[in-house]
This record gives sequence, structure tokens and C-alpha cells, in this order.
Amino acid sequence: MKKENISDAVIRRLPRYYRHLNELCSRGVVRISSHSLGQEMNITASQIRQDFSCFGEFGQQGYGYNVEELKAEIGHILGVDNDHHLIMIGVGNLGHALLQNFPFSQCGFTVDAAFDVSPAVIGTAVNGVPICSMSELDTFIQSHSVDVVVLTIPQTVAQDTADHLISLGVKGFWNFTNIELSSQVPDVQFENIHFADSLLTLSYRIANR
Repeated sequence: MKKENISDAVIRRLPRYYRHLNELCSRGVVRISSHSLGQEMNITASQIRQDFSCFGEFGQQGYGYNVEELKAEIGHILGVDNDHHLIMIGVGNLGHALLQNFPFSQCGFTVDAAFDVSPAVIGTAVNGVPICSMSELDTFIQSHSVDVVVLTIPQTVAQDTADHLISLGVKGFWNFTNIELSSQVPDVQFENIHFADSLLTLSYRIANR
């Protein structure tokens, strides 16, 4: 049973657990202890047990964790089996690269459509995803279930675009515009991606090694 008030730090470790468990499955590992999993991930065994205890009891004393079962449990917690539906706005270089290369389906997302203002891409498709005109966006959202919108658009229009989408009922945003988006509307969730943060973290580690 899921507990309330789970910290953001725990939630952000869940995808790492899922990724490593998936890798263990691909290597044919059947079971693993919290100690061995911690060594794989550079996390302490006690931290792993503490994180998992937020969601229930996993594993058996003296046996460890069944890798396939634990992967399924973590995937269920993350919602990868919910078949979320997603659209993208902005099919420039970054948007095109994401559509072409990112494994959305492995994360439980179906990409239904993408939208852009450029006549050069409208009417084409990337990796099977149709690219539509922005003029069709409102009608599409009103007639389809859209759980998440990926934003790969200029910063100058990012917040206004998000506000408009929220007014249409969109509740989730994967934001690559490199600015912090926000909303006062309850239950709207933003995941603001900043590539520079990751690179500067590496810069710090190099400078202080």
C-alpha cells in the first residue's frame, strides 16, 4: 500500500531502480539482494530498503528480491502500465530527435501526434508520429485523451502555451524550454528539464575532483 507524503528524492530514485532492474533482467539475473543492488547503483542497502518500504513490503529475508517481480512492481508504481497518451509541441531539432530516438513506449507512453507552425514539417511524420498544424491543436485535445504534452518550443511562448493547454484540461508537461513553468491550477504537474544543470554538475565534479 502506497504511503502518503513520499519525498521527491525517493520518487526520483524510482526510475533509476526501474532502469537497473531492467538491465539485470536483460542479463538473466533472477534474484538480487539489497546489498548487491546497492553496489550496482552506488546506493546503500539501507537506503534501498527504506525507499521500498514507502510502497510496501518487497523481497524476502534471506532470499532478496525477485528481479522480474520487483521490476514489475516498480514499473506499476511509476505508471508504466497505464498507457499514458502524449503529444509534442515543437518539432525542431530537439523535438525531431526525441520523436526519432526516445523510447516513449518503454516508459508507458503512446505518442499520438506532434504539432508545429512550420509548413516544412506539417503533414509529414517522424517515426510514425503525424506532424499537424498548431491550428488543429485545440480540436485535437478536445477530442482526444492527452495526459502529457512535451514542450520543445521557444521560451518566449512557453508559459502562454502551457497556460492555454491547462485551460483545455492538460495536467502534465515535460518541459524542454529551459525555463521554469508553473501554474496555480491544482494537480498540474511540470517536469522542467535543464540540460545546463546536468552539464554544470559535471563541470563542478571535474573542477573539484
